Amino acid sequence: MGIAALVIVFVVSYFFGAVPWGLIIGKFHGLDIREHGSKNIGATNVTRILGKRWGVLCFAIDFLKGFLPVMAVNVFFPEVIAHLESTAVIFAVLGTVIGHMFPVYLKFKGGKGVSTGAGALFAVNPYVLACGLIIWLIIFKITKFVSLASIIAAASVAVLTFVFSRSGIYPLEPKLEYFILIIALVAIYKHKSNIKRLINGTENSFKR
Repeated sequence: MGIAALVIVFVVSYFFGAVPWGLIIGKFHGLDIREHGSKNIGATNVTRILGKRWGVLCFAIDFLKGFLPVMAVNVFFPEVIAHLESTAVIFAVLGTVIGHMFPVYLKFKGGKGVSTGAGALFAVNPYVLACGLIIWLIIFKITKFVSLASIIAAASVAVLTFVFSRSGIYPLEPKLEYFILIIALVAIYKHKSNIKRLINGTENSFKR
C-alpha cells in the first residue's frame, strides 16, 4: 500500500506539473511562446513577450502547480500512511517539478522550475520561501536580471532551510532538508545557459 501510494502521488503530481501553462497562455494570444524571446515557457518569457499581467498569471498558475500537490499530500496522507508523509511530500515535489521541467506533452522540453519549485517550497516551509522571495526581489531590483535573482534566491533557500531547521525556527526532517538542497542545485543547474550569458555580458534584462 505504501509504495503504491507513493507511485500514485508521483505520477499524478508529474502530469499535473507537466501542464505547460506558459504555452497555453501564448496559444490564447495566437502565438507559440517557444518561438519568441528566450523560447522558454516560463513566466519570465511570458512577461517579456505578452506583458506583466500575463506573466504574473503564468507565475501564479505555475506556483500553484507546485503548491497544490504538496498540500494535497499534507491533507490526505496523515490518514492513509502517516509514517510515510514526509516521503510522500518528496514524491509530490519531485513529480510536479520534474513535470514542469520535462513535460511529456512537449517532448520533455519545459521550464526551469523556479515558479513551480517556489510553490512546492511554500507548502513545505513558508518562512524560507518568504525569505527567498525577498532576496529575489532585492537582487532583481538592483540588477534587473531575473536569472541572477533566481540563482541567488535558490542558493539562499538551500542555506536558509538548514539554518531555520537546525535552529528550531522551522524544524524539518533531515531528508527534507537535503531534498530541498538538491532541488535548489537542480534549479541553479537549469540556469547554466543564463550563467554563461551573465559571464559573457549577453544576458537579457528588464532594463528600459
